Formats: sequence, C-alpha cells, structure tokens
Amino acid sequence: MSASTASPEARAILVGVDLGPGSPFDPTLDELALLAESLGDVTVARLTARRSAPDPALFVGSGKADEIKALVEGHQAQAVIFDQPLSPAQQRNLERHLGCEVLDRVGLILEIFGARAQSHEGKLQVELARLQYLSTRLVRRWSHLERQRGGIGTRGGPGERQIELDRRMIGERIKQLKSRLVKVKRQRGTQRKSRERAGTFRISLVGYTNAGKSTLFNALVKARTYAADQLFATLDTTTRQLYLEDAQRSVSLSDTVGFIRDLPHTLVESFEATLQEAAEADLLLHVIDIASPVADEQMAEVQRVLREIGAADLPQILACNKLDRLAADQRPRQAIDEIELDGRRLSRIFVSARDGEGLAELRRLIARRVLDADALPAPSPFFADDDPRGQAPAPLAVLDDDSLPAGLPLRSGTHDRPV
Repeated sequence: MSASTASPEARAILVGVDLGPGSPFDPTLDELALLAESLGDVTVARLTARRSAPDPALFVGSGKADEIKALVEGHQAQAVIFDQPLSPAQQRNLERHLGCEVLDRVGLILEIFGARAQSHEGKLQVELARLQYLSTRLVRRWSHLERQRGGIGTRGGPGERQIELDRRMIGERIKQLKSRLVKVKRQRGTQRKSRERAGTFRISLVGYTNAGKSTLFNALVKARTYAADQLFATLDTTTRQLYLEDAQRSVSLSDTVGFIRDLPHTLVESFEATLQEAAEADLLLHVIDIASPVADEQMAEVQRVLREIGAADLPQILACNKLDRLAADQRPRQAIDEIELDGRRLSRIFVSARDGEGLAELRRLIARRVLDADALPAPSPFFADDDPRGQAPAPLAVLDDDSLPAGLPLRSGTHDRPV
C-alpha cells in the first residue's frame, strides 16, 4: 500500500535531515511537498533535523523518532515521507515505531511514476524500477513471511521461506521485463536510424521536472500533450515535426521525461530507451524554470544527468521559461545572450511558453543552428583501424623549383581545404 492509496487524500508528515556538507538538503521541503501533492497527499506537518551521520536503526535517532510519532498521533497522519533515501532496515524499524507507513524520496518518486505511466513502454520501465527497488526490501517486511511447508505439490521447495519465494518470483519478472525492454530499445533504434537516413535534424527537450517542457512543446508544434503545473506530469516521450520557416525545413522535436534531484538510478537505468532520445539528439533544448528560486541548482542537476547518459557534450540552447512569472524589475535586459556553463559558451533565450513571448525568436535561433549544422560536411564513413581506407593520407612531398617541370613556377602559400 502506498501513501497515495491509504485514503483519497492521505495526511502526510514530511521529514528532512541535514547530514552536513556534500549531502543534499532542502530546509523548506517544498519540493518534497510537491512530490507528495502529485500523489494526492496532503502535507500536515514538516520537520527537519540535523545529524552528522544517519542512525543505523531509525535514521533520525530515537529522540527525533519519538517527536515524529507525536506528530503522527496529533495530526492523525497516515504516512511519513523522508526526503532522503532509507535503508530497508531503517524503513521497517520506523514503520514499527511510528505505527504508520513510511516512504523515502526514492519510493515516493517510484509511486508517482507508477501512477503516471501511460504507454506500454512507460509501464514496463516503471514496473522494472519498482521491482528492483522492492527486491532490496524483502526483509521481514510482511507478516506472511513464515516458513513454508515443503514437499511434493506444495508452494516452494523443502524449507523454502516465503521471502525466498517472493525474491525468486521478483527476479524472474525482472528478467522478463529487461528482455522486453531490450526489444523496445531495438525498435527505438530502428526508428532513429530511419530518421537519420531521411536526414531529419533531431531536437530533444530536456530539463528539470515542472520546468514547462510539455507546455513549450505544445506551443512550438501545436500539439496537445498533457501539461500541468505538477511534478512529472508526463513520462512518455512524444515526438512531433516542427517546421522552421527561416530554415525552410522541418525538424524532429521530442519531449522527454523530466529530471529531478536524486533521481533513482533504477529509473535512469529503466528509462534508458527513453533517455536515449536525448543522448542521440543533434540539439538539446534545455528548458529552465527561470522563476524558481533554485533554478541554478536545478540546471546543475540536469547537467549531471546529461553527463550520466552521455549527452553532456551535445549542442545546447538554454530556454529560460516562465518569463511571465518575473516582476518587471527582475526581467533580463536582453532576450538572447550567452553564458558559460561547464566550460562551454551556450546561447540563452528567455521565453514564456504560456504567453508565447520569445517563441518566434526561439524558432529563429533553432533555425540558425539547423542551417549551421547543414553547412558542415558529412561525417566520414567509419572504417576499422586496419582498413587502409580509414588511414590518413600520406603527407605530400615538398617540391622545390628544381623538381618542377621547366617553366612551371612554384606557388607560394598553403593550399587549404575547408573543414
């Protein structure tokens, strides 16, 4: 049972622990509240603590655990949600101590993904991630984990415990899901190769969750992709054609899943087929919520995930969205400029996907990138290291006047070839 299914509007208490430098900590717990709200939970109390290291048994220690228990009883809460990941033992001990369900940030994100996945591929990816997460938590978590009776015609082998049977069944299901996702990845690869053969320029929208990617996507391609002011409103990749008048051609524009701090590695692995759309794009349109007080941190987190999937070096345009939410004295002086990010100079443009402000300039900026890419020579065909066709040509011999035919002067300067 999840926090979202305990009741139509489960009452939840949020807990965040500051573990010192190097550990992510949000003293406001605003993002965690938005995650809980995405599942329909109502936040009734927030509590923060500071520790030098997590308590092995209760994560927050016995004193703070008693304080949380008093809040649970006082607010009649059905769930306690931690902003940091919990070990299986810590989660089990906290549930026993508090007398209610306990979720950590990873589990909460997985619950949201499970509720939002719509496509067949998305459901497979989410189920795989949830089973991988669950497989580490089969540690005396349920009361039915007593020893099973062995013998012919009974469930389980001789002396096999229910926990062992559950783990084996989960392992078999994980293998099935991975096998099916391999086929999905192969199908996506075939589709990408088809677009490559057609010479399609591929653009992927990336960004922190709730930065307005889907709203911008709909505004650019006149689509009706679901968009809402909530975290992880859409999970499935959607691709449409975008016609650029200045380039006199169409390009492929894909809306991808949003990133978030501490995105579970199981989700990154499970959504490999989806994230591959971003990793193999010709241009990334990095959408940033410019009105967020933590926009810089969100931008850094997106760059971290891009490095993790091998897309950090792709060309980028930074689209600073939600310009309509800025006060007049907070608005930028220039609609388009350049900034340095991770040692690279990137174009930055300020837009409002909701009001349409700056979208014409964004289309022109994208068109210039497409035309610049069209002007580059086609990449050389790949040859094996020992194939003479892939070897660099031998240097030309230096000629002097005596080696030239009579009457033919030696040309000065170099004979450059455009690159």
